[in-house]
Amino acid sequence: MFTGLIEEIGTVERIQSHGTSKQLSIHCDKVLDAVSMGDSIATNGVCLTVSDFTKNAFTADVMVETVTKTNLSSIKIGDKVNLERALRVGDRLGGHFVSGHIDGTGKIRSVRRLEHDILIKISCPDDLLSFIVEKGSIAIDGISLTVANLGRDYFTVSIIPTTSSDTTLTSRNVGDVVNLECDMIGKYIYKFTNRDTQGVTLDLLKENGFI
Repeated sequence: MFTGLIEEIGTVERIQSHGTSKQLSIHCDKVLDAVSMGDSIATNGVCLTVSDFTKNAFTADVMVETVTKTNLSSIKIGDKVNLERALRVGDRLGGHFVSGHIDGTGKIRSVRRLEHDILIKISCPDDLLSFIVEKGSIAIDGISLTVANLGRDYFTVSIIPTTSSDTTLTSRNVGDVVNLECDMIGKYIYKFTNRDTQGVTLDLLKENGFI
């Protein structure tokens, strides 16, 4: 479990392909503090397991499912990635609940620089838009952000200066692919209220004044 508050920007220093899977080595510093084998580190929002580490890097395996469904499929040596260690019991939850399990990818449609912030518009598949609400939470490349506006096939987020300097998002270009994880609580609510439970449906509850 993560919070979407990025601790450090790492650099990809080695990529080894094993068929359609990969092994990545990420140069970093802060997230290696007290690291152990098997620890989880979110990398661009993807929960990866530490399989090896040195004093200035960790190695993780990226399985086929992850490669095909995230932007780690096109990652290159020298690329910058957002890093966050797993949440510990008792830590402050400054962002929102982030699982590190990517729902899909979006594509940056526009980047508009305003006086104090940056407005980024991201194209999004229909199946993910169902879980996105204005002023709700979403993780983009592992970054906990608030949805500013929602359109027919896109949403926008506003990036404050701190987020701009502490993450990779504002170094992205139009057309770049980003990892998206929708709000976990919203997904559970959607699932439970849109299934047929012995004939009890959301429409039935509405028709009879329960909601």
